[in-house]
Amino acid sequence: ALLHDTIEDTGTTRAEIDQLFGPEIGHLVEGLTKIKKLDLVTKQAEQAENFRKLLIAISTDIRVLLVKLADRLHNMRTLDHMPEHKRARIAEETLEIYAPLAGRMGMHWLREELEELAFRWANAEGYATVTGKLAELHKKNEGLVSEILQALKDKLLSYGIEAEVTGREKKPYQIWRKMERKQISLEQLSDIYGFRIIVRNMQECYRVLGVVHTSWRSVPGRFKDYISNPKQNDYRSIHTTIVGPRHQRVELQIRTEIMHQIAEYGVAAHNLYKDQIEGEETSSASYDWLRRLVDTLLMGDNSEEFLEHTKLELFQDQVFCFTPKGRLIALPRGATPIDFAYAVHTDVGNHCVGCRINGHHRPLTTELRNGDEVEIQTAEAQTPPAAWESIARTGKARSTIRRANKEQTRLKFGELGRQILKSAFASAHKAYGDEMIQKGLARLTQKTVDEVLVAVAKGELKTITVLKAVFPGDELKATTPPDRKQRNRYESKPDEGWFNLTKVMGLKFRLPARASATPESASAGVPIRGLRGGLPVDFGEGGAVPGDKIVGIVTPDRGILIYPIHSPKLQQYDDMEGWIDVAWDIDEENPERFVTTIVVTVLNQPGTLAQIAQVIGDLDGNIDQLKMTERASDFTKMEIELEVWDLEHLNRIMAGLKAKPVVSSVERVFE
Repeated sequence: ALLHDTIEDTGTTRAEIDQLFGPEIGHLVEGLTKIKKLDLVTKQAEQAENFRKLLIAISTDIRVLLVKLADRLHNMRTLDHMPEHKRARIAEETLEIYAPLAGRMGMHWLREELEELAFRWANAEGYATVTGKLAELHKKNEGLVSEILQALKDKLLSYGIEAEVTGREKKPYQIWRKMERKQISLEQLSDIYGFRIIVRNMQECYRVLGVVHTSWRSVPGRFKDYISNPKQNDYRSIHTTIVGPRHQRVELQIRTEIMHQIAEYGVAAHNLYKDQIEGEETSSASYDWLRRLVDTLLMGDNSEEFLEHTKLELFQDQVFCFTPKGRLIALPRGATPIDFAYAVHTDVGNHCVGCRINGHHRPLTTELRNGDEVEIQTAEAQTPPAAWESIARTGKARSTIRRANKEQTRLKFGELGRQILKSAFASAHKAYGDEMIQKGLARLTQKTVDEVLVAVAKGELKTITVLKAVFPGDELKATTPPDRKQRNRYESKPDEGWFNLTKVMGLKFRLPARASATPESASAGVPIRGLRGGLPVDFGEGGAVPGDKIVGIVTPDRGILIYPIHSPKLQQYDDMEGWIDVAWDIDEENPERFVTTIVVTVLNQPGTLAQIAQVIGDLDGNIDQLKMTERASDFTKMEIELEVWDLEHLNRIMAGLKAKPVVSSVERVFE
């Protein structure tokens, strides 16, 4: 403790400390030393990197944490001697990191004092408001605490229970947090008095609970048994709220002396370096939590991301859920089945497809409650969607989802890049192979073949550049895009001009089996299976369906954007390098529906919409979206986004709609 700032604030080196005091003390002091000589852009990055270093040091020796928290407490007690501009920042850091960390490590008294000191400087106005109101309340309820205290003692003695009973008003910061959380005023806050009953053994804890609940009315929903289900930091106690003397709500904590020691001093009470507390087995679950946190840190991409996740976990209260086999899983309040799945095992989370809560199917976005039994359903082919990251509440789930998505993106874009280069090499009459790309890495200033493939797929690296790097001595030319007049001419007569367009642009297409492709029109373009395929594929406005003649446009970060060749949107893509050969490659065993848009003009009369929906449903179509674009007294125009299997299926639906007397016209929209 005396040496904790010597490396950071003086010219003393680690070697000198090792020589004078031994390597063990040297290791502790170095763990407490902030990182100085780092080129970090923001204060947030510096804070995050220092916290990362501190936690790694703590995970190898818990005494680093004890000294760090003692140092922080001393800093907070003397904060009025610091420059004014630093006070709020240090106080906020204490509230965000060090006070919650002390709490998660079970050191309640330390957390409480850090919170009170930090609250004064971080939110002076809030502190003044709460303390002022408490002073008024104290005058109004003078003698209430001692009255309740005496009533509890007398009642317990009448049942022959010896207990130490203490009571007090809750601290200003605790009250402020509760007011913020529940969005209520201090006048509406009823349970601002807390009492602690300490007894000799666990059995007496439950005897006290029985006495209290039979003597005073308990408040529903305010009972928690942390003896049966301890918190992750080993905290054990029974919490209940009663309506006591003067009809005042009173919060009670019932525990043994050993439980009280652990509740107040947490990991420090476990004597990790000495014998365990006599008479009661103890563990270091809070220390285990810290180790798991460090494991998450080591898997993360950067320290700022980790700091964000740590703050989430530090601040959350807990819910306790069970697996079907009875295993207890503790999660932060607000957690979902996604968090539960990752808490069970990383693979369970990554392959999660659904869940049953208390025997009923529920959405994965459901907020879990205490006592829920959660069964996770998995599928090998499933990978976590990116949207899960915003749903998850735990740092482990978020970081694992982000990492899995980055890996999936890398694999998908890598395969897309390979397909694009194969097509480009074939057009240049060259044989493709990863070993060929390896030869050109130095010229491409890329480290690996994978980096080249991803860069090509994202449009960051042109195929002609790769070809020139791999075949530096060969004559290679990039294809020139047709001018707008040429393209318009071909698009105005699609059936007549299609093969001419193919010749001009060098684009070829393979149609699906249902759409009778000719050998002349077939080619080995990049295979497109739809949104569920193995490549990053998206569809432009208006959609495209198998059977359409399509073109692929390489777009940054979205992969291939698919358009029907007749889409006017293609006018905006003049850079031919972004145009690639694509081919429908439909999986007949697992077909997928595709979205396209039609505009239907109908008579404005009752039952018309029902007839339209019936035709689409009878022909196995699915309405994705529908909106009325024009409405007159006689006719209504509606825009329908349809899910269909292919072009033939779409044509059958359009023909079925046209056959209805209420339908004036049906047109497909390419937008």
